[in-house]
Amino acid sequence: MSLSTVLSRDRLVRLGGLIWLAIVYTALWGDFSVGNIVAGLVIGTVIMLLLPLPRVPVSGRLHPLSLLELVIVGVYYALESSLQIAWFAVRPSGSPVSGVLRVRMTIRSPLVMVLCADVLNLIPGTMVLEIDRTTHTIWVHVLDVGSDEAVERFYFTTRRLEQLLIRSFERPGEWHETLRPEPLPPEER
Repeated sequence: MSLSTVLSRDRLVRLGGLIWLAIVYTALWGDFSVGNIVAGLVIGTVIMLLLPLPRVPVSGRLHPLSLLELVIVGVYYALESSLQIAWFAVRPSGSPVSGVLRVRMTIRSPLVMVLCADVLNLIPGTMVLEIDRTTHTIWVHVLDVGSDEAVERFYFTTRRLEQLLIRSFERPGEWHETLRPEPLPPEER
């Protein structure tokens, strides 16, 4: 049995999930002892056997520098948005106009689409309401859509995060299509 067979991508993902469950279990107890770590591994194994998650097709590879840029930009947008929310709370005028905006994504992987929704949800003032995997469309509730500039800023932020996610996880030369989006009807193009 070769090393590549023993360390297949699927097994590495399962091992990572098991380690993550053990870390969470140990952190919840607040005591990083050998007994808690072993108990976390045992309970994590039982959870993974009794409640298996569906297999998500993973293609391509991780690009660490692009991922680092994604993390830095995501933290910047979260801080900037937090300051904006604080300003909305103390400013003398009324509440900002909020609304739901639709974004057609060029992300192809269902896993990366969920990561994109997670990143958008981490930015205060935005919340992903729905993801349509077949058309690669997301609907996002945005706190401030009171001006064309605010709407354009949201779309710019979303497109920038989308491109960083694509550069981090699904570069075109490394990507193998697993799910093709349905074309939009003419009235929505």
